Amino acid sequence: MSSPCPLQQGICLHTEMIVIMRIGILRETKTPADRRVPLTPKQCRLIREEFPGLGIVVQPSRDRCFRDNEYMHEGIELGEDLSGCDILMGVKEVSAGMLIPEKTYFIFSHTIKKQEHNKQLLMTVLEKRIRLVDYEMLTDSRGVRIIGFGRWAGLVGTYNGIRALCTRYGIPGLIPPQDCAGLQEMMQRASDIDLPPVRIAVTGDGRVAGGSEEMLSSFRVQKVIVDSLLGNTAPEKPVYVQLDPEKYNRNKEGKRFDLQHFFRHPEAYESFFGRFCGITDLLIMAAYWDPKAPVLFTVRQMQDKNFRIRVIADITCDINGSVPSSVRTTSFADPYYDFNRFTEKEEKPFSNPGNITVMTIDNLPCGLPVEASEDFGHSLIRNVLPLLIHGDHEQIIQRATIAEGGKLTEQYTYLADWVSKA
Repeated sequence: MSSPCPLQQGICLHTEMIVIMRIGILRETKTPADRRVPLTPKQCRLIREEFPGLGIVVQPSRDRCFRDNEYMHEGIELGEDLSGCDILMGVKEVSAGMLIPEKTYFIFSHTIKKQEHNKQLLMTVLEKRIRLVDYEMLTDSRGVRIIGFGRWAGLVGTYNGIRALCTRYGIPGLIPPQDCAGLQEMMQRASDIDLPPVRIAVTGDGRVAGGSEEMLSSFRVQKVIVDSLLGNTAPEKPVYVQLDPEKYNRNKEGKRFDLQHFFRHPEAYESFFGRFCGITDLLIMAAYWDPKAPVLFTVRQMQDKNFRIRVIADITCDINGSVPSSVRTTSFADPYYDFNRFTEKEEKPFSNPGNITVMTIDNLPCGLPVEASEDFGHSLIRNVLPLLIHGDHEQIIQRATIAEGGKLTEQYTYLADWVSKA
């Protein structure tokens, strides 16, 4: 007697399996092209072997880090038309005109903070009655994300931030991350660099910050406590401090900092990051920022004569968000710009020692696309596919569903006024 099908409601007919769910792998359409994939060719094959009732179709692409023939070699179907698929999976936002009505999309939509450049995407999702599931909002019962590229963003963003710092100090030797063969080479090149006794601040305590700390370790930057960084003694070697939210936010009423209260009511807090502005050379922003939360510092603070920060690696890439200098996104081809803190205008990178050099690449894991995709796909298989196949009993996918059936779901109704305005 044959074993039962692993798919819910699957139909086994001897050795023949009827496909009851089809997943389409989208071609990335953003410019510049994103080279990542949600599932690698080998992972697609393994999924089909594990779940015979699940079909996979991959849209052809010239830009992926995995070639079309690599998918074909694993027996995966290529197809331009994905309208026969039930679920469509990509990485970055999908062009509004290419959205297929009444399908389920899994992507990073970048809409939950009312990102203006993606308003049309969400409007079209509602118009076409699409179910939009955002990877960023897939969390377990404790609110911890179950999938993401955070570690890789932290690794590559920190490497690129220190590249900018090295350029300002005239230190050669760091090639662009995308020119490295992989993470091992990147870390080796980092370990070959002798940094001056700079002071670095890293905001956040999640996966992004963890990746950042990994790379700082490769650069042989020593971790110190806050009191040590704030001390009057100049370091003899490069050092960094990792800042949890309570280290740079405080309750406006002077109450004890409460992390869960901060998450629920960020507007009740104010920044006191200013104490780091006069002692930090490189700021690495690796913390999630809520638009209702305080900004780290203002333009007026940046204009103070004692403001020391000269490089900002904004890994979280909140444009016009937590710091005034993040005015646009950058790319791997052109990763930096200078922000003139007195005119509040963008200038050519490394053009003036008084300027702030800024990096705001919004697809940092593309610096290591193969390894980042493998890691992401592993999490997708382990943490998300079982929910689609065996049932989402803890409503993990439902909590990450921004829109469905032409309406915003309850958790995201705060987007209604924004998305309704042309």
